[in-house]
Amino acid sequence: MVFRQRLLACTRHLIKTYFFSRTAENYAKTRPSTFSASCFHENQKHFLPDCFSHPRYGFNNDYKCYFLSAIPLLIVYVYYKKYHILPCVEAATIRTDSPRSQFNFIADVVEGSANSVVCIDIKNTQRLDFFAWTPPSMSNGSGFIIDSDGLILTNAHVVMGHPQSAIQVKLANGTVYPGKVEDIDVHSDLAAIRIKPKGKLSPLKLGESKSLRAGEWVIAMGSPLTLSNTVTAGIVSSAHRTSSELQLHGKDMHYIQTDASITFGNSGGPLINLDGEVVGINSMKVAEAGISFAIPIEYAKIFLERSKNRKSDPSSTKRYLGITMIGLNKDILRELQYRDHHVAKDIQEGAIVWKVVIGSPAHRGGLVPGDIVVEINGSKVKSSNTVYEVMEKDSVLNMKIFRGNGYYEVVIYPEDIV
Repeated sequence: MVFRQRLLACTRHLIKTYFFSRTAENYAKTRPSTFSASCFHENQKHFLPDCFSHPRYGFNNDYKCYFLSAIPLLIVYVYYKKYHILPCVEAATIRTDSPRSQFNFIADVVEGSANSVVCIDIKNTQRLDFFAWTPPSMSNGSGFIIDSDGLILTNAHVVMGHPQSAIQVKLANGTVYPGKVEDIDVHSDLAAIRIKPKGKLSPLKLGESKSLRAGEWVIAMGSPLTLSNTVTAGIVSSAHRTSSELQLHGKDMHYIQTDASITFGNSGGPLINLDGEVVGINSMKVAEAGISFAIPIEYAKIFLERSKNRKSDPSSTKRYLGITMIGLNKDILRELQYRDHHVAKDIQEGAIVWKVVIGSPAHRGGLVPGDIVVEINGSKVKSSNTVYEVMEKDSVLNMKIFRGNGYYEVVIYPEDIV
């Protein structure tokens, strides 16, 4: 037992001296009590502990040092697991009780959702960049995958209003696919884009916005300025902000108000709750107030259901006009007259054109903002819904409008959206 203890002690000393000190003088200065002068060779700087020169154990200093140095290595090999001669080192593990691993909930949601967010780039096919020799970008936005076969949901204003253009969809892994608008709804500002990927994609799960509460955390994801995987977070201020409160006339909708920043190019991206479910589609931001608004996901579910029904019934093809209208009533007519807007006295109802998308069928047909539509295909226009209802039935629209001081007629050919 005593021999084994001394042998192990000598082994530890030899290992230390073998790796950390190659001369007897240096080690003797630091550990003078462990070694004696008789252990040193005159012609060699190597040294041996006294235990190896004791006659009882059969060792003397005439042996070569490299032979004796092999003994502790053999002892280490034999007794390592049983006596633990060398210290055991274990790999570091991640602390599961740290605040970073327990409360970094936003990072957990982003990690599971980032691969489903895409960047939508609108390319001008009529021009080529002088240096890159590729079509330049006209605008860009965001979207997210809702079907593993390549169906993407985004805002309508991201893809419409760009005639003679091509849509490019860039996935999170950098792969770029050409996209095609499969369906569009200008009223709810939603559009569906179809790509043909080489493999299955990772869709996001659609949640429910009606269960949102004020103060609940939400995460806005998108690709502003084509910078993919851009994340902002905030809380919900209101889950039912009506369009009338936002001064959005002609839209009978409500929106999700949040302080999560929705910047330029973030439109069309998902608004996600902490369960990783999409509860809204990023839509617009009031820059001066620092608040943003998203379209509730319930509108997207209705839009997708109608799109599915139109695909099964080819006769119900969706048409695109490219205008935003406001239905006229007594209050609006009084306001127009107060602002010196030329309105005929016999006009009591109709729809005033508020916005016209450049390059749209309405723009090509001659409509301009401020025109008042009073008749369409022989029917009196009572509100903006009258125009949309006739447009869904007829492929040619003969409109009677009031502009300036007189009445005019325009012919518009809406575009079919497959």
